[in-house]
Amino acid sequence: MEQQFSITDLAKDYDITSRTIRHYEDTGLLTPARKGTKRIFTSRDHVRLGLILRGRRIGFSLAEIKEIINMYDLPEGEKKQTSFLLEKISERRQMLLEQQIDIQKMLSELEDIEIHLNK
Repeated sequence: MEQQFSITDLAKDYDITSRTIRHYEDTGLLTPARKGTKRIFTSRDHVRLGLILRGRRIGFSLAEIKEIINMYDLPEGEKKQTSFLLEKISERRQMLLEQQIDIQKMLSELEDIEIHLNK
């Protein structure tokens, strides 16, 4: 029998709130079985939640995460998923590099202002 998890189990495993898990369920990223009002999550849900959280940490939108995860179930899904993910990673990296340049410029301007004001 496949391992099962409660919403509390998942929340503890990933150090997140039950509300966060319910939000991912509402958006269709997680689809637990139901036994009355109790949600029953599988190992697949556990893995998906880990992927969702990793995607969020690196700045992907929930729509992008959903698209990436759902590709896996398509024919040749793993290839398409890998290709799409590499493209998204490249886009995200470029955006972060641009933000890094902007932040450096802002820090430099703040330093210039501080120097000017301390004269």
